[in-house]
Amino acid sequence: MSKPTPISGFPEWTPPQRMIEQFVLDRIRATFELYGFAPLETRAVEPLDQLLRKGETSKEVYVLRRLQADADGPAGDDALGLHFDLTVPFARYVLENAGKLQFPFRRYQIQKVWRGERPQEGRYREFLQADIDIVDRDTLPAHYEAEMPLVIGDALRSLPIPPVTIQVNNRKICEGFYRGVGLTDPEAALRAVDKLDKIGPEKVADLLAETAGASEAQAKACLALAEISAPDASFADAVRALGVREPLLEEGIEELVAVVETAAAHSPGLCRADLRIARGLDYYTGTVYETQLAGYERFGSVCSGGRYDNLASSGATRFPGVGISIGVTRLLGLLFGAGALSVSRSVPTCVLVAVTSEEQRPASNRIADALRSRGVPTEVSPSAAKFGKQIRYAERRGIPYVWFPGAEGAADEVKDIRSGEQMAASPGEWTPPRADLKPLVS
Repeated sequence: MSKPTPISGFPEWTPPQRMIEQFVLDRIRATFELYGFAPLETRAVEPLDQLLRKGETSKEVYVLRRLQADADGPAGDDALGLHFDLTVPFARYVLENAGKLQFPFRRYQIQKVWRGERPQEGRYREFLQADIDIVDRDTLPAHYEAEMPLVIGDALRSLPIPPVTIQVNNRKICEGFYRGVGLTDPEAALRAVDKLDKIGPEKVADLLAETAGASEAQAKACLALAEISAPDASFADAVRALGVREPLLEEGIEELVAVVETAAAHSPGLCRADLRIARGLDYYTGTVYETQLAGYERFGSVCSGGRYDNLASSGATRFPGVGISIGVTRLLGLLFGAGALSVSRSVPTCVLVAVTSEEQRPASNRIADALRSRGVPTEVSPSAAKFGKQIRYAERRGIPYVWFPGAEGAADEVKDIRSGEQMAASPGEWTPPRADLKPLVS
């Protein structure tokens, strides 16, 4: 077999990187549960008509297709696609299970998603997301939109990563403003403004004229709104100073003020009102979020989301929601690339039990069993080589302790191979220092 060629955009971490990822996921999961979110996992595929009905995603969806069609098999496989986010499948899940759920329904979901993007640093075609969403029946109070940044702020603050700033805006501000200046296609205007960081103000102005029918004055007004940014509620005065009056605009201002002030009371500096944040997906209707990682701003957002009112609906019944998603693979990929995360050892093992001879291996196995029963990660030496070779094996794997079974009734001994300290020990009583029990991520 020839040497395999890696497939770009489908990351495979090394074991130490995977341990870091597991640590990160455990911290995120613990924070989500502290806020009362329950775990959920949905299927990997959704009907294409569901995946394509909202937003500009058609070029990114991977279609599910069998290599050879089975005339007697189930129909409809060619109308399925891999989900590109976790919000659309969650909305479908709510509709299918509404009669079994208690509302407001709070769930978290940590799963892989797939997008046909051009692979580059921090962007992948297969990646892990960690989502939280809150949905309710018919109405969803706006205070949940203010809660989202608090959860994410606590989750990311629990990790050994640079500080983050959550940029917030409200679609009602944008839509109300665009209507107030006379634009009749606010969604087209939003999509154009969402490209501001990628193509710059001049090209956005051209795009506003081309896709939203904006005049030069209207495009200038839209760009002026997008320039407003503030770390506090003062953004509201800046918006009103532009002289546009519209009820939806005022509603959005009030909601965004609540988000910014709630975040400031919980964690000063966590949120910043930034009115250029639009989010490209059409289903957002209220507050939207993007998150910048200090020192990595050029790579864009590592955590995004927003309020949606019409994504999940059945007849006259609606299930409005708000959600936010941490791009776990994106976040880790950037930090791995910069060498900014490390783990204290490359294996979970804390103790290697030496083997004096192959005939005595059962005795070493019993010692290992006793240590594991007390929560100490342990493995048994692969061979009964000289103790020096067994110690070097532990050194190569980063295992901090080697356990030597006692001979002919003598006490066992355990050695810290980093310091050389060796002492008598019993597998039913000895416990390593807490810092050595599990690998430390920093």
